[in-house]
Amino acid sequence: MRERRLRYSQRMTTKGILQVEDNENDVLLLKNVFQQTGITNPLHVVTDGQMAIDYLSGHGQFADAQKYPLPCLVLTDVNMPKKSGLEVLRWIRHQPQLKKLVVVVFSSSALPQDVDQAYELGANAYIQKSADSRQLMEIAQLLKGWWLGYNHFAPIVESKRVNGANRCHQHP
Repeated sequence: MRERRLRYSQRMTTKGILQVEDNENDVLLLKNVFQQTGITNPLHVVTDGQMAIDYLSGHGQFADAQKYPLPCLVLTDVNMPKKSGLEVLRWIRHQPQLKKLVVVVFSSSALPQDVDQAYELGANAYIQKSADSRQLMEIAQLLKGWWLGYNHFAPIVESKRVNGANRCHQHP
């Protein structure tokens, strides 16, 4: 078991996560659950869809790539101010340098049309939020194990911000 934990911790990425969420309680809850489950990746939060696009494109207040690096994982809600999470997902998939970015829709909506559209637009996964703390802990453990632990991220190059830098590689 100790050997398995060691291999797991060595595989875990330390790259950031971008949470696109307008509900402050959901942000605090996720931060708390990440801390409890040992997810140590920096969590950057934006509160509307346009801010997510600005963050990912390095515009405006997000121009400093050191302070706002490209994440290796985006968690987006569906229902967001200014631009929906699905509009953000559509925008991401139309950016050649971001096409491979892992995007998980993390929403309280379980409407079949939202789920279907998310996958049509290229979501890597669709997870329904839970108000149950045990379920949220389980979701965090699964994110930690699969997306942050065993998953190999495709190279994403910040051509406009950092020439040739790969922000989402795994640490050996």
